[in-house]
Amino acid sequence: MKITYLCPAKINLFLEVNGKRPNGYHELTTLFAKIDWTDKLTLDVKPASTTHISLQITGPLGAHISSTPSNLVWKAAQAFLDHYELTANIHIVLEKHLPTGAGLGGGSSDAAGVLLILCQVFHKNPLDLIDLAARLGADVPLFLYPDTFLKGEGIGEKLTPVAASANLPYLVLVYPQVPVSTREVFARLKLSSHEEILTNLSKLDKLIDVVKNGSALRQWKPLLFNRLEEFVLPFVPAVNQALNELRQTNESICMMSGSGSTVFSLVGTKKDAQELAARLQPIKALVVPTAFYGGRIYANYGDQCPSNP
Repeated sequence: MKITYLCPAKINLFLEVNGKRPNGYHELTTLFAKIDWTDKLTLDVKPASTTHISLQITGPLGAHISSTPSNLVWKAAQAFLDHYELTANIHIVLEKHLPTGAGLGGGSSDAAGVLLILCQVFHKNPLDLIDLAARLGADVPLFLYPDTFLKGEGIGEKLTPVAASANLPYLVLVYPQVPVSTREVFARLKLSSHEEILTNLSKLDKLIDVVKNGSALRQWKPLLFNRLEEFVLPFVPAVNQALNELRQTNESICMMSGSGSTVFSLVGTKKDAQELAARLQPIKALVVPTAFYGGRIYANYGDQCPSNP
């Protein structure tokens, strides 16, 4: 069976760091949102008495990505087979459009895409693999859910789907062509006071209501928050510059996703997004107008295209 899957990026509309575990991982509260900017993943899966996995990476951002067993999509395929004690011949083609080190979760989405396709092939429930996905990476479980918006807790692996209005804003993303190391960002992190954290968390409940109700952009603006900005912007000039250029060009909502380096703006309409992206074209960055992910799962279609898992 040969299946192609579109692997969406994510942004964080809210991100607060609540504490640090003894093992060094940080406790987070976040609101994830999947967006309609994707990698393209194709798996050709054939029966075999012994397992053989191969990986080919293409696409505009694929040249410098390893196609060895160290790649997360390869690890995901092997972990799935090991978990269910299966064998197969799996050829993976990853068409890479999402930058790495960009705060967009591209590698995690690709790994989850492998798990989703293999669940379809072998008739397994993706949500039975949440623990396995979390061992691959903290953001991988997010992409096993079909929902666009999810509240994340713990290290991001405790997920609660959030219902969303059909009346949602559009986005413009700016990637300044510089990756950011999440590990280095968290090494710089200093936790806020308990009182400040609680105040911020109260904003998240209001933001979730805004997402559910499809409220006007002016109601989104005071509720969006990313604690990690203060530990990236002063240390990575390219991200700081990209955010400043976005703010100068657009008076709407502008912020950084995750640990960076992508920054984004929310705007009212598709036309607004296209016009803002056009104004930003002169800057030395990758500019992408897009929308929140509409749940398109499989592409490439034909008779073997399965239904949405």
